[in-house]
Amino acid sequence: MKIAIASGKGGTGKTTISTNLALSMASDHRVLLADMDVEEPDSALFIKGNHLEERIVTRDIPVWDSDRCTLCGECQEICNFNAVVRIASQIMIFPNLCHSCYACSELCRDEALPMKPSRIGVITRSEQGNLTFVEGRIDIGQEQAVPLIKSVGEYIESIADKDTVVIMDSPPGSSCPVMEVVGQSDFVILVTEPTPFGLNDLQIAVETVRKLGKPFGVIINRSTLGNSAVADYCRAERIRVIASIPNSLNIARIYSAGGLSCGMDPDMSREIGKVKAFIKLIS
Repeated sequence: MKIAIASGKGGTGKTTISTNLALSMASDHRVLLADMDVEEPDSALFIKGNHLEERIVTRDIPVWDSDRCTLCGECQEICNFNAVVRIASQIMIFPNLCHSCYACSELCRDEALPMKPSRIGVITRSEQGNLTFVEGRIDIGQEQAVPLIKSVGEYIESIADKDTVVIMDSPPGSSCPVMEVVGQSDFVILVTEPTPFGLNDLQIAVETVRKLGKPFGVIINRSTLGNSAVADYCRAERIRVIASIPNSLNIARIYSAGGLSCGMDPDMSREIGKVKAFIKLIS
C-alpha cells in the first residue's frame, strides 16, 4: 500500500503528517517513509535511524564525439527539448534541458552522440525499529527532479515487501514532480489549511488527483484557524475529511524542537489515530 501525502501548496504540514503517521504506524506494522520532496527534503530532521546505505543516482546525457560527427544537424531537429544545438562547426549539449530520451543518440547515423551517465543526486536509507526511512536528495544545480523521484520509486520497489505500508512525503504544488509521486501511489492524502490560499490550492490539487484517477481524502491542518470554507468545499464535493488537526501551540513547540507530537500531544495523537484506522480500512 503506497500512500502519497501531498498538498497544493507548501507549508500546510505534509512533513508533519508524514513523519508522525509513519512513526505511529511503525509501532505495530512494517512502514517505509520516503521523502520524495527531493529538492527540499526535511523528514530526516525528525527521523533518528541507523544509517544503512547511500546510493548515487545518475541519468544518461549525450556527449558529442567531434571525430565521428559530420555536422548534419539531424540531432538538433530530433530533439524536442532544445538540448542539442548545432552552432557553426560544433554541437552543443545543454544537460539541464535534456530529458534522457535517447532519441538523438539512437538516431544519429554517425553514432556521434553516445550517452554517458551524469550524477543527479543521492538516495539514502536508514532504519528505526519497524520504520525504514528513504530520502532522495537532488544535487545543487540540477533542474529536473522527476528523474530522481523515479529512481526513488524504483528503489522503494526493490526493498519493500508486500506487507509494508509506504508513506511518500511529496513535493508541494501540482507540477510534474508531484504528479510523478502521485502516479506511483495507491491513495493520496491531501493536506490543507482553512485559509483562502489553502482552499484555492486544494481545489487545484483535487483537480490534478482526479485527472490522474487516484482515490484521495483530505486532512485539514490547523483546523481551528481561518473559516469553514475548506470544510464546506469538501462537503459539497463529497470529499472525505480523514482528520482535522487543531492549531496548537504545544504541537508547534514540539515541532520546532525537532520532535514528533504524536504520543506527546493528545490532539495530534487522536487525529493521527483516525488516519491510521482509515489506512488499515482501505488496505
